Amino acid sequence: MTNATATAANSSAPAAAKTPAASLPDLEATARDFGNWISDHTMHVVIGALIGVGIVFLLMSLRSVGLRLCRYDPNRTHWRGIIGRVVAATQFWFMVIVAIQATATYASTPPTLLAIIRAMFVVAMMLQAAIWLRELILGVIEHRAGTLDDHSGLQSALGIIRLLVTVALFAVAAILILANLGVNVSGLIAGLGIGGIAIGLAAQGIFSDLFAALSILFDRPFRRGDSVKWDTTSGTVEAIGLKTTRVRALTGEQIVISNTNLLNKELYNLARLDRRRIAVVLGVIYQTPVATLARIPEMMKAIVEAEESCTFFRCVLSAFNASSIDFDFQFDVHHEDYAHVLARKHNVMLAILQAFEKEGIEFAYPTQTSFTAAPDGKAIMPYPAVQMVSDVGDRDVDTPVPPQGPGSGGGSAGPAN
Repeated sequence: MTNATATAANSSAPAAAKTPAASLPDLEATARDFGNWISDHTMHVVIGALIGVGIVFLLMSLRSVGLRLCRYDPNRTHWRGIIGRVVAATQFWFMVIVAIQATATYASTPPTLLAIIRAMFVVAMMLQAAIWLRELILGVIEHRAGTLDDHSGLQSALGIIRLLVTVALFAVAAILILANLGVNVSGLIAGLGIGGIAIGLAAQGIFSDLFAALSILFDRPFRRGDSVKWDTTSGTVEAIGLKTTRVRALTGEQIVISNTNLLNKELYNLARLDRRRIAVVLGVIYQTPVATLARIPEMMKAIVEAEESCTFFRCVLSAFNASSIDFDFQFDVHHEDYAHVLARKHNVMLAILQAFEKEGIEFAYPTQTSFTAAPDGKAIMPYPAVQMVSDVGDRDVDTPVPPQGPGSGGGSAGPAN
């Protein structure tokens, strides 16, 4: 019984050894089947080849249309330029594989060759889709960025964005290709996920500023040359970079702030104002006659309407302050250039001074008047020496002036010459 078992084991060993070889395709048989297929379906193969050539020419014609759209819009500032860019990225090898896949069934292709064609089509389709998506995403980003002069500081950012988009899309395409070819990609996806988390945590600040730069590209809260203000800082945007934005302050220094911090603030874009409202408080003295006070709003309206690009809004008596009667005076300057606004405000202020001087209207400012009273409550002059001098006219010239006490401002007289 032992010998029989050993004999059976020895006889099964060659069969087991031949199993992997038997699973491999018989190249000679495949070549023979391919020759028989060509000879048996010659007409179908020829017609299929002609149809495939026609499909390739059609796809090449579509690609030429995309190239023409790119030439019409070289800076890709219009959507047709983006569409042309995507169509022009169609690869020739993809056209050939599409043509073969489209005509394989009509030509009665053998199952073995048909499986190879379908696998090649899946690979080509995934790679071409990654190329199309890459061109579409980059085209949209460049379209939102506008001309290069507007965002010259984002050249390095766009380069890194191109690299990240390319790596991400082709990594996804590779995973999909392996999955369609029957490879288990669960472990690969898990590894990529863990690696991505580690990279994200290590470069959190860099990615935060990168996405902030993308937000500036797409949302456009400001552009280079805009006047912006946040907190107590204001200035003109000089450059927008991958990590930071540079602003030239009104006092001359350059302010460098990270894109993330800048977007987290309440930002005022002063360059997008079609009009600016100027508010001024005019305080006049209480001695101003009521009739004159009533004419002040009309005077302000006439001054504003005489100035170019200015519109009167209102001028009303707003408050009785401790030392002034206040008027709330407001007018609009219809211009986006702040220098022009300041010039109009300067002219209006000068005109107000001239009008008040002509009408005898005085501006109020904080003052204080002191009154001195006697023990009985009667008001008296606080300076007796002044009172005495005022009475000299009633005295005899030869009558000596009584001596003044110390601290009264007088001094001892010297010998007469």
